Amino acid sequence: NEEMWSDFRQAAEAHRQVRSYIMSWIKPGMTMIDICEKLEDCSRTLIKEDGLNAGLAFPTGCSINHCAAHYTPNAGDPTVLRYDDVCKIDFGTHINGRIIDCAFTITFNPKYDRLLEAVRDATNTGIRSAGIDVRLCDIGEIIQEVMESYEVELDGKTYQVKPVRNLNGHSIGQYRIHSGKTVPIVKGGEATRMEEGDVFAIETFGSTGRGAVHDDMDCSHYMKNFSVGHVPIRLPRAKHLLNVINENFGTLAFCRRWLD
Repeated sequence: NEEMWSDFRQAAEAHRQVRSYIMSWIKPGMTMIDICEKLEDCSRTLIKEDGLNAGLAFPTGCSINHCAAHYTPNAGDPTVLRYDDVCKIDFGTHINGRIIDCAFTITFNPKYDRLLEAVRDATNTGIRSAGIDVRLCDIGEIIQEVMESYEVELDGKTYQVKPVRNLNGHSIGQYRIHSGKTVPIVKGGEATRMEEGDVFAIETFGSTGRGAVHDDMDCSHYMKNFSVGHVPIRLPRAKHLLNVINENFGTLAFCRRWLD
């Protein structure tokens, strides 16, 4: 309905303005905590944060180099952004649970330009290929084809750009960042089709490495299980923590910094 699309448009416009703002000041030498907090302060202002009615949809990802996704600094993290880093900025806004999930990569050294071009082309190809009745496996296949058509030369060595095969795009529901359907970025995925009313994040990850990720580093992102109902909790401190989560985040993702 029109109200739903209006929520999406407003959240998307706030996201667009925050992206533009970030590009005006982010630079080597800044700590990742300062970058995230400055971004989140701007995002909260532009989205007109209002409890669960409007706000941040998930923690700001600022994954660096071989870390592909879902890193946000916990309190006390001293990590500093450097000139030679490849940093993935991934943040979300929402109005009434209608989530905008969008990411982009920041580099300062022009030697990475070709890598960014490959991923941008693959992402835009995936978006153009999306539509009602399109099979998700077909989108994955064309994303891989575009991504792997690129090569990048780094420090005298040539690499084929590979999609990270165990990272994916996904469908998005109201107050639910991953709502069940997976959009692969390599061929051989499920033949599930996109349907009218679906909302998707088309996410592509290009790498000069092996093209696969594994879990590592401290956990920073948390989220209630969307499909689990009431669970009785006896410990007063745990009960208080759950109340804070329910009141501030509901089923949206959050991070340790937001609880400190």
